[in-house]
Amino acid sequence: MDFAFTPDQETLRAHVKELLDDVCPPNYAERCDNEATPPRDAYHALAKHGWVGLAIPADYGGTGGSAIDLAILLEETGRHFEELAMWLFRTLTYGGYAVLRDGTPEQKRELLPKVARGELSFCFGLTEPASGSDAAALTTRAKAVDGGFVIDGQKVFTSGMDISDYCLLITRTSTGEKKQQGITNFLVDTKLPGIEVRKIATLGQRAIGTTQVFYSGVKVPASAVLGKVDHGWEAVDSYLWYERLCLSAARTGAASAAFDYALDYAKNRKQFGRPIGQFQAISHKLADMKVMLDVSRTLVYRFAWLLSQGQATRSDAAVLKLYTGETYKAVSDLGLQILGGYGYCMEYPMQRFFRDSRLAVIGAGTSEIQRNIIARGLGL
Repeated sequence: MDFAFTPDQETLRAHVKELLDDVCPPNYAERCDNEATPPRDAYHALAKHGWVGLAIPADYGGTGGSAIDLAILLEETGRHFEELAMWLFRTLTYGGYAVLRDGTPEQKRELLPKVARGELSFCFGLTEPASGSDAAALTTRAKAVDGGFVIDGQKVFTSGMDISDYCLLITRTSTGEKKQQGITNFLVDTKLPGIEVRKIATLGQRAIGTTQVFYSGVKVPASAVLGKVDHGWEAVDSYLWYERLCLSAARTGAASAAFDYALDYAKNRKQFGRPIGQFQAISHKLADMKVMLDVSRTLVYRFAWLLSQGQATRSDAAVLKLYTGETYKAVSDLGLQILGGYGYCMEYPMQRFFRDSRLAVIGAGTSEIQRNIIARGLGL
């Protein structure tokens, strides 16, 4: 494995940074968080400059970037504003990767060019009130009728449903011996009759946030099926691997921003006649944060490389998600401690990192579930 980025990849990072420095400065992220307003201007700027099409093949209007290119894009976006990176990753994963992997030729021709141009955004509907970590125990049902399906059920934590054009919805179409059987995935237009979306107030991730969604007699055409009827779980598993790369890259970027802020504060804040960073109690915290971030970045790009080589495993994905999520949480917590009372004040951005990072060890598979996956990979 080559640890060096190519000149093109260094240029990619520089261009993304330059754009986001302009359209997503710290006060913009702060305003979006305070006002619970999605970062639309920044997202549209990314789309205008072609970044939403990074991982989509040139045949469909994208630039055919690699998994490593994708990680660079999301790390840099997460460094500027994690929720902007979350919006971007959902479309890249559920509108780009999923359609490219499992879409029909017609679905690819219809959707991928629009995704690449930033005309469509996507979200993901998997979790239900009674099926969180036990995700395959879902009960939202799609019943076959003439010309299509009728969907009834309830989803929770469908983040971005209220700002997305399509939801990649995971449903049950039959019952088999195992709960993973009988799963069918749909690309559902979020504006269809019978869909009710309710916003959920959350501790963090307030700019976009998350929603509860009710499906009541929602009619979708047969062309809305993504992949094979009754055989969708394997695809979901693949989407989640891709999701973990995207999430981990974005959160490593966000953790790096939290670290940079704490480091700058420690160099400039003086107590007892010298900068607080010169006290061992503070410098050791910063040293620990630096080590965790270096390991996180290495894991991100190692997994991206493994994914591009077709060598990634379920355990690799779990290690990545576990470590980067726990690092973001720890770095934000330590950063808040370094700022002391000011870290507890809403005026300073560390509290946002602290609030947002808490989801990193809960959402998209808890740290406990990741440890279970890793243990099973060891034969335990």
